[in-house]
This record gives sequence, C-alpha cells and structure tokens, in this order.
Amino acid sequence: MPGRVYASVLQRASSYTLPPTSTPCQYAVLSAFYCPKPRQAFPCHSSSWSTFRSQHLHYSDEPGHWSQRKQHFSTHQDLAFHLNRVQVNSILRSNEQVVSVPEFDSWGLSTVTRFDSNQLAANIPNEDRRSAATCLHSEGMLFGVFDGHGGAACAQAVSERLLYYIAVSMMPRKTLEKLEKCMEHGRPIPPILQWYKHHADINYRESASLYINHLRVFWQELLESEEHAEGMSPAEALDRAFKRLDSDISLEAQVPLSNDLMKNTAIQVAFAGCTACVAHIGTDSIHLANTGDCRAVMGVQEEDGSWSALLLSDDHNSQNQDEVERIKAQHPTSERDTVITDDRLLGVLMPLRAFGDMRFKWSCELQQSILSGLESRVDVDSLNLYQYSLPNYLTPPYLDVTPDIKYHKLRPQDRFLILATDGLWDELGSEEAVRLVGEHLSGIHLQAPVSRSERQVKLGQMLELLMKRRARAAPAVDTNAATHLIRHAVGTGEYGELCQEKLSSMLALPEDLARMYRDDITVTVVFLNSDLARPHHR
Repeated sequence: MPGRVYASVLQRASSYTLPPTSTPCQYAVLSAFYCPKPRQAFPCHSSSWSTFRSQHLHYSDEPGHWSQRKQHFSTHQDLAFHLNRVQVNSILRSNEQVVSVPEFDSWGLSTVTRFDSNQLAANIPNEDRRSAATCLHSEGMLFGVFDGHGGAACAQAVSERLLYYIAVSMMPRKTLEKLEKCMEHGRPIPPILQWYKHHADINYRESASLYINHLRVFWQELLESEEHAEGMSPAEALDRAFKRLDSDISLEAQVPLSNDLMKNTAIQVAFAGCTACVAHIGTDSIHLANTGDCRAVMGVQEEDGSWSALLLSDDHNSQNQDEVERIKAQHPTSERDTVITDDRLLGVLMPLRAFGDMRFKWSCELQQSILSGLESRVDVDSLNLYQYSLPNYLTPPYLDVTPDIKYHKLRPQDRFLILATDGLWDELGSEEAVRLVGEHLSGIHLQAPVSRSERQVKLGQMLELLMKRRARAAPAVDTNAATHLIRHAVGTGEYGELCQEKLSSMLALPEDLARMYRDDITVTVVFLNSDLARPHHR
C-alpha cells in the first residue's frame, strides 16, 4: 500500500473504537512500515456477527462511506457488508490457476501431475506474488511464493527474476555458451524456462533490458569459472541465485541507469522487501530454499489413510529461537536487547531474512547518498518510500537473504506440497492445512474414534464435539485445492465449520479495513506422482 495512503489509514485507525477482542499492539503505529498482522477471533454465531456489525461497522446512507461508531471514513468503492454465495465465490476464485502437467517431459516421467494456485488480497494492491516454471535445459520444475512488505515492488521483481537465476545456475557450460553466442550476434536466446502464468500476472516491462543484462553478467561469470562444467546442483543453485539476485537488487539502486523510470523502479525494489519460499522438484527429490516466514509443508498419507504434515522449511521470525540467536551473535553484546524488540528486527520488521530491505542492510551514509541523489531529479514522495529512521541502527547489516536449503527424497507416501505465504499460516496450522487438502484430494473424511475422555464430557461439551466432527465431514465446494484452503482460512468458525456469514463479512470489508483483519494470502498446492517415487524409494 502506498505510504501516503497507509498513513491516512493509520490516522483513521487511531480513532477507531476496537472490538473487545482487539489488543493495542494490533494497530501499533511504530510498526506501520511493515504492517502488523492482527487476527480477530470471531465466533461464527449469527448473533455474534450481528452484534459485531451493529456495534463496530455500519453501512452509511452516503455512497462510498462507512461509519464506525458514528465516525465516517471513505473507501474507493460502494460496498454492502453482506455478500451472497455467488459474490463470495467470484471473489475467492478470481485468481485461481489450475495447471495439468504433461505425463512425460524431455527428462522422462514428470514428478508433478498438476498444481493448483490462488491468491486473495488484503492490501491494495496485493503485495504477494507467485511463480511456477519448468526448467528447459535441466531437469525439474520450480515453484515459488513471495510475500512483499513496504509495497509490492520487491516481490514483483523477485518473482520475475529469481527462477531465471536458479535455472541458469543449473545449466551446463555448453548451454551457457550457446546463450552467450546468441547475445553476441544479436540473435534471440532460446527459452530458459517454460512459465505458467496467470492472466493477471504482470511484468516490469520497463526494466526488462536491465534484468536480462544483469542475468547475462551472471552467466558470464559462471562461464569464467573452471568449476562450472555440468552446472550446479539444485542446492548450490538455489543458494547462489538467492544471494546473487539480492546483490543485483542492491547494485541496481546505486548505479546510474538509462532512464528515470528504470531508476525509480530500482529504488522502489531495493527499499521494499520480500520473503521467498522456492521449491525445485526433480525426478526423485525436492530441494527447498526459504528466506523469511513463508512456509513449505509436505502432505503425507499414512498407511491407514490418515494425513500428516512434514515441514520442509523453518520460519525466520522471532518465534524461531535459533534464528534470534543467530542474529544477536552477529552484533556486539551491547545490542542484544535492541536487535530484536517487540518480536521485530529493530522493533520494525517481522521476518528476520528477506530480499531487498536495504534500509536494514546499507550504511546510513549510503542510504542518505542514494536518497539525496534522487531528490534533484524526482519527487521522492512519488516513489512511496517510507521515510523513517531505524532505532539503534549501529552495526549494519542487520538483515540478509541467505536461504535455508533443505533436501527431501521423495517417498510413495508423499502426495502433495503446499507452498504459502504467512497469510495462510496465520489462520491455519500445518497439520490442518494438510488434512484439508488430503481429504479434498481423496474425498474421504476420516474421523478418529471418540476417546475415553471425550465420552465423559458434559452435554454442552458434547455438542461442541459433535459440531467439530460434523464440520470435518462437510463436502468441499471448490475443485481448486488452494481455494479450498483460502476459504477455510478466512471463513472457519469456532467449531472448524465453514461459516458463510463470517466468510461474507470478511470478504466485504472495505480496503481501508481488510488489512487490519487478515493478510494477503497466496497458496500453491503441487500434486506429486506417488507411483514415480516407488522405484527410487529405499
């Protein structure tokens, strides 16, 4: 969300009377740059939702205005708080993507049979991005989800570029030489990736020449290396690509560029940030690279038909104590109490690794030099850069992009992989997400036997138990597994049932308020050919 618009929202939010379940930290102005992610827990009873609407949200008679406890604030559209089922489905499914992968590719049987993907925005515009592509000069497919903050610029650039850097890193020398000869003779270069784009996906066309030039510099350096013969392994390629792209993002913001539009974009990309979770799925294994708080979870079907979750990534945030200690160890002991405060890096940033975010990486002198140089040519305010000074910024860099790389050898019981931004994981646990997709895939809803302790509950508790069990047996209304997850993340009631009234109300929130109740959500579910894993499994 642009800085000036967001400042306006914060001003309005400061005057709101919050529901009783809210806490002051949920709307903390100090962390406005990387918007806090409050989660209101509303029971899905008609009376509860009616009370909430009547006490806190009122639709005004004046078009385009909402009132909250008699206070009005404008929105960009005239919304009704209630949406019918058709409207709800239209919103949830507008960004759906379903891709069936051919059974065979140039490397043999495909490990991936299909993938479902979807996005639901809370920010306007959406700060999440997603990517999917097949490598054309090495085996495997690449899938990524990217969670932007401080605007969408960084996530946009990374989603366009990162998969190219990975693919080029895995290419053998002979293929790189062919690419270079094409560039030298002005011929079109052969495709590097087969992209799977949604019709709403965009590209930074004004920066395309810059991006290809820096990608070329990268492969030229690989050609100069005597060690680069058959190409890097997926693990090496992922690590090298993450680091090199972040380095290029930093460089592009510092050097002169051919026009102001390209320069402005480079500055916006560098000063925004994004987390990333990327999977390379090969013939018999998955390599997973993660930086930040997106997450990858494997859906495993046990012998009895039940489902379990296998985490393939670690969240890089303050809830990860190893990550906290890693960062503290990089700075003097005098900063141990200030490096991470209020569960945020320097009291501001929630993810502890990210692309971009040069405010957390460059020296103060370099930042001042870059911004001062801009002021003579453009209106800095027009770039929507967040102007603030980080507290206790003493020994930068405080942030890096180094990904955690994990290897997983595929097994027959590995049925699907869920990649999602933290907007999903704020609402659903990993086990619950796997169960939802697994039962959606199989159409079978397993119920555990009633335990001895459950048989001794009181009548009211028994009603709650029955409601929860009935919710698990409800049929799915979406064919797309990613949409199925998003629907449950946004509309699940207190018993685990889908609450149409809650879903309708959450999706009808005006854009000024939506981000206060949920985050952008991006989900990609990759379905695996479990039969292919059998010959390789030991």
